[in-house]
Amino acid sequence: DARSLMDLKTLAEWTLRQRLLAVPGVANVTVFGRDTRSLQIQVRPDQLARYHLGMNEVLAVAQKATGVRGAGFIDTANQRIVFQSEGQSLSADQLARTVLISEGAARVTLGDVANVVEAPEPPIGAAAIDGKPGVVMNVSEQYGANTVEVTRGVEAALAELAPSLKEQKIELHANLFRPANFIDTALGNIRSSMYIGGILVVIVLTLFLFDLRTAAIAVAAIPLSLLAGIIVLERLGGTLNTMTLGGLAIAVGVVVDDAVIGVENIVRRLRENRQLPNPRPAARVVFDATFEVRSPVVYATFAVLLVFVPILLLPGISGALFAPLGISYSLAVLASLVVALTIVPALSMALLAQRAKADVPPVVRWTRARYEVLLLRISSRPRMVIALAAAFTIVGCATLPLFGASFIPELREGHFIIHMSAVPGTSIERSLSIGARVAEALRKIPAVRSVAQRVGRAELAGDVFGTHYSEIEVDLKPGLSGDEQEGVQAEIRQALARFVGVNFSVKTFLSERIDDTLSGYTAAVAVNIFGNDLDVLDQKAQEVARALGGVPSVTEVTVQSPPGLPQLTISLRKSALVRWGFGPTDVLDVVRSAYAGDTVGQTYQGNQVFNVILILNAKDRSSVSDIGNLPLRAPDGTLVPLKQVADIYETSGRYQIMHQGGQRMASVTFNVAGASTSAVVQAARDRIASQVKLPAGTYVQFAGSAQAQAQAQSNLILNSIIVGVAIVLLLSIVTRRWQNLLLILVNVPFALVGGILAVFGTGGLLTLGSMIGFVTVFGITVRNSILIISHYEHLVEVEGMSWELATAIEGAGDRLTPILMTSLVTGLGLLPLAIGSGAPGQEIEGPMAIVIL
Repeated sequence: DARSLMDLKTLAEWTLRQRLLAVPGVANVTVFGRDTRSLQIQVRPDQLARYHLGMNEVLAVAQKATGVRGAGFIDTANQRIVFQSEGQSLSADQLARTVLISEGAARVTLGDVANVVEAPEPPIGAAAIDGKPGVVMNVSEQYGANTVEVTRGVEAALAELAPSLKEQKIELHANLFRPANFIDTALGNIRSSMYIGGILVVIVLTLFLFDLRTAAIAVAAIPLSLLAGIIVLERLGGTLNTMTLGGLAIAVGVVVDDAVIGVENIVRRLRENRQLPNPRPAARVVFDATFEVRSPVVYATFAVLLVFVPILLLPGISGALFAPLGISYSLAVLASLVVALTIVPALSMALLAQRAKADVPPVVRWTRARYEVLLLRISSRPRMVIALAAAFTIVGCATLPLFGASFIPELREGHFIIHMSAVPGTSIERSLSIGARVAEALRKIPAVRSVAQRVGRAELAGDVFGTHYSEIEVDLKPGLSGDEQEGVQAEIRQALARFVGVNFSVKTFLSERIDDTLSGYTAAVAVNIFGNDLDVLDQKAQEVARALGGVPSVTEVTVQSPPGLPQLTISLRKSALVRWGFGPTDVLDVVRSAYAGDTVGQTYQGNQVFNVILILNAKDRSSVSDIGNLPLRAPDGTLVPLKQVADIYETSGRYQIMHQGGQRMASVTFNVAGASTSAVVQAARDRIASQVKLPAGTYVQFAGSAQAQAQAQSNLILNSIIVGVAIVLLLSIVTRRWQNLLLILVNVPFALVGGILAVFGTGGLLTLGSMIGFVTVFGITVRNSILIISHYEHLVEVEGMSWELATAIEGAGDRLTPILMTSLVTGLGLLPLAIGSGAPGQEIEGPMAIVIL
């Protein structure tokens, strides 16, 4: 029966919630669709009229019937004896026998004028799973807790309770939404990219060095540098997540650079030494070769670290996302410098000093011969080469205005949250009915695994949505690629388009949280209209929504504070109150008790506490016309219906009045599909400016990811300029001549054009990840430039060569192998990230890898 079902749901929900709250790392558990058990006094107005009783009299008696009072104590010669008084009504039968009127032998009890029963409290929300009524529990973790560990703890707790729930015939859906799925998938994809990139790096090093011992020395720098960086990261309180692992994945090719430069120079000098008539001691050759590249390697590494300072200084969400990547990358690069200056020379002395091959590796010999031929050809036409480079740079930079911009790409989490908003005032039953039809449509999509709906709000929850609002969790089947998930999102939007009169918004969980922080809403962009007149704000919000509907790529346009909430006004007449002797609050308290329910006491069962609620019978709360007949008892004993002291009429109100910065506002939100957010926002600005005329004192502001992208971009550029000055000062110390400094700086824009063309060729969308890719390219370019310029200085100043074309070609040939190796290992190390840029967990690092590659 209904009561036993309610008791079962209440007990199961209470047991589950208490067990989950005991899991380490769990902060809160909010429950949607729960039946909160209560003892209800459901008053029947017809019986009140029969016994000439007012609602206020029933309220006063009910409050006293369940009251708990202290009783005092007595002191004897040896003891203090405390009284425990019992007598309050704790069950429905006891409460029903509470006397309302006693005249002679006649008695009128609460049971005569009301149904006293155990029943659920009036709901403020509901839930459904796959279209069927259920209970949905949202588990929130504590700030700073590890999501994967908390998830395992929650699942262990559910596994303990599963047998008892099954015995009670309660079906448990333990993974309607499991964020750890995305974490596991993302970490797996990043790890795979690191492994593949590492294998490619080893292959390149082996081909170029053509000696297992030499290659082993260079390859050893990879695990040593990454492990050292991870250890320091752990000591600093960091964790291995998609961003820190992404930083390490980007560093796979970079951390080997210092070791490659050192070991290549050592091998080359040992090879040259063996060809001398009187070879020097191998130890001295290793020592000198290490010192020959020590300064440029140190300065180049610090230049790369300086380049990442702007990333570490990014504020807000952009800083929270990318600072861990910058920290892990910088720690790994710094560790690689230590390895190159200490371990590489030691291993070279132990493994190569007496065994260095005199022959040049075939790949090195082949590439250098053709490179020097190429240099001889182009050196005869320097002006043409410079003109071509300048033209290439100008053409690349000319494409920049064509780029779109986005804060971060859409994340592929294998899960979507659909926000469904009907007309304000829609009942819980109607919202559940619409949700069941939506769930049926979504379940027809093959990739959808489960659908769960939450209507309204839960008790003690952070959100205070009305019953017209629902959030629908759509979980996808595991193993879908990024492109497949994008296709599923399109299918979901097509399915939702068939539902007229209801607004929908489809986002992934993390994207939504980011949007919520940026715009204040679970949408990518918010258009806020500020003003003083609420009617004008409502009108302009509708006009803005209509204007946005005509902008290409704009989807899911929603007015966040629509007018039109059905409302019943009960306006007390002062003269009538005076005539009958009522106080205003006396009447208002009775109305609230009758239709909202008043907690008049509490009852207990073990350590559980249940409210005693006074409310009208459900049948008598369903008719608007009966409200005026609510009986009130005047102080002189006269029975007065509510319509005698109040005007009662239907009207239209507002669901909410929104404010920001102390100003009234209306807000219209939208998402962007298949286009650049910045371009769509600009088109929206233009369309609103041309189609919406704003009166004096009313103005529009945009908020959301486009503004965040612009702000992060400007912060990154400003910080990069400041750091650029520091790098120029560092380079001036290294190069010592303004001509050398100019050569390095001129090379930077030419190098960045490759990244510009890469972005253009992959859709022309400039994300924050792409911007950080350009910053990284800048550091790599400066690094390679320092190495070749410093080698020219060594040839002229140490080896006594005169500066001429032959010296330039020889120096370039000497540095071809280390620069080619470092560039190849960096590029191939990033190749898996670039290829899988749309895979879960690689959405942010992918565009960055494409630019660097």
